Amino acid sequence: MGANANAPIVIKRKKVVAGEGHHGGAWKVAYADFVTAMMAFFLLMWLLNATTEKQRKGLADHFNPTVPIARVTGGGDGALGGDSVFTEETLARMGVGATSPQEFERNAADIRATEDTAFEELEEMLLGRGAEAVLTENELRHIVTRITDAGLVVEVFSLPGAPIFDSETEAPTELLDRLLDVVGRLFAMATNRVAVEGYSRARPVVLRDNPVWDLSIERAEGARDALTARIADDRIRRVTGHADRRPAVEPPMSVRNDRLEMTLLRSDAE
Repeated sequence: MGANANAPIVIKRKKVVAGEGHHGGAWKVAYADFVTAMMAFFLLMWLLNATTEKQRKGLADHFNPTVPIARVTGGGDGALGGDSVFTEETLARMGVGATSPQEFERNAADIRATEDTAFEELEEMLLGRGAEAVLTENELRHIVTRITDAGLVVEVFSLPGAPIFDSETEAPTELLDRLLDVVGRLFAMATNRVAVEGYSRARPVVLRDNPVWDLSIERAEGARDALTARIADDRIRRVTGHADRRPAVEPPMSVRNDRLEMTLLRSDAE
């Protein structure tokens, strides 16, 4: 049977939709972002609970580096060693920055402990014995040191038969000149300020013109002048004379009470 030449030709057109098989795929990207964010959030929560304050500070400083600056107090100990200026450990040294009284007290205690260690090292240098001793045994008899709330106190005093002042005056003996030079060199190793105090042994009450006040003040001023040969004058915080009001030993007329006290002040006592 032959083909019908007059039969109509039917053409079927197939519609092709691009992206078929990806119906609504954008939600998967959004979901993946959400899951990633939640993982990051829980990881952050875990790190906050699993790390110490010092470790967290280190992480914060890693992502927000700062330039170390020097302390502004008079008794500074150099740069901050890389700590952030926004941390409590740094700002509390200047009296600010602690978020609680307890934190401030802890920071103050840390600073005091650091200064105590430095004071002990200076004491050892001054009083050390042996081949590298700074002072002779005879000179060491005239010095005592102590660490107090005010700072490192170096006391220089007379002994029977070995005064540190000439003939009941403010003039220093060669022994005192030597001792003050050594103390000045010691204090030059720090930057803390210095207080100088002069004392005099008591005199008989029958004296019409008691010299103890003038003597104690003039002796303190002389010690100040000797120290400023080694340290800057602006480091001298105060110079005072106490006459015979605070005897170191009894009786008050003992020559041991002719003495000088030079204090390397703490940073918070300046």
